[in-house]
Amino acid sequence: MKAFSREALQHYVPGIQEEVNACLARWLRSGGSCLLVYPEVKRLMFRIAMRILLGFEPRHTDQDSEQQLVEAFEEMIRNLFSLPIDVPFSGLYRGLRARNFIHAKIEENIRAKMARKQPAGGCKDALQLLMEHTQDNGEPLNMQELKESATELLFGGHETTASAATSLITFLGLHRAVLQKVRKELQMKGLLCSMNQDDKQLDIEVLEQLKYTGCVIKETLRLSPPVPGGFRVALKTFELNGYQIPKGWNVIYSICDTHDVADLFTNKDEFDPDRFMSPSPEDSSRFSFIPFGGGLRSCVGKEFAKILLKIFTVELARNCDWQLLNGPPTMKTGPIVYPVDNLPTKFIGFNGQI
Repeated sequence: MKAFSREALQHYVPGIQEEVNACLARWLRSGGSCLLVYPEVKRLMFRIAMRILLGFEPRHTDQDSEQQLVEAFEEMIRNLFSLPIDVPFSGLYRGLRARNFIHAKIEENIRAKMARKQPAGGCKDALQLLMEHTQDNGEPLNMQELKESATELLFGGHETTASAATSLITFLGLHRAVLQKVRKELQMKGLLCSMNQDDKQLDIEVLEQLKYTGCVIKETLRLSPPVPGGFRVALKTFELNGYQIPKGWNVIYSICDTHDVADLFTNKDEFDPDRFMSPSPEDSSRFSFIPFGGGLRSCVGKEFAKILLKIFTVELARNCDWQLLNGPPTMKTGPIVYPVDNLPTKFIGFNGQI
């Protein structure tokens, strides 16, 4: 998909880095007071998705309208699996109302793109590339389909990454030796610097060189995949472990259980990023490590998610120190994995010493 090609991802990096640094700077200005990480990270990832994936200009999205969109999206997600009873104040009614509000804002943005022809600032967002791809194939632009696609981009681009980023803060906060190894890798690449220095700009090539940081993200996704599972429809009747699955049946697979029972992983309950550093890494089996699903229907935005999480990890490690105030959190699924207590945490600036 052109919107998630290597060239497109390179265009996204500066905007992602800018948003992450602005958020971390705000956390550090809190002066070490308690922050609830999960809602904070959700807002950050929502803002990144709105800007990078849908092309909303930061200066055109004030805090009030941004908060309205965040609340509407959360209302829609909360009522995703409501009973199909469309009466006032039912879950379905609230969910549909929230979806319609989001769709109206997205339609405004799409019509502005159509009128503008050229993207502001010269950089194309994922939605712009999707629209161009549709037109290049000789297909007419269908507003409803575009709004649905944009909503999917918004969900995949912020709910799941917010869960993963929160888990990264958790695991790095609990395993300081791993955090130090991340910083050591950054130091070796000349990237361990403060927010005020000019040589901290990242790009795809630099990010790809951060092998250990990538392994930290993999291990986080192994132990705490944001999405617990997925659905597929059987295209033909087949047999699995002695059971016949008829054509047309819905099949549910569990990402968590797949990671848990995979023989490939040793010491499965331990947070050990080094398991992925060996010449034969423990994710070498196609269907033992599946945080993004697998096969033809795997997550189309997985490379975007990896780049986003790597930028977040780099900036977090080289700018912040933090303390988890409640220790290891209890995790809940609804439908995305998140900490029940929202992960109360204190942040202070990192002094650069490792």
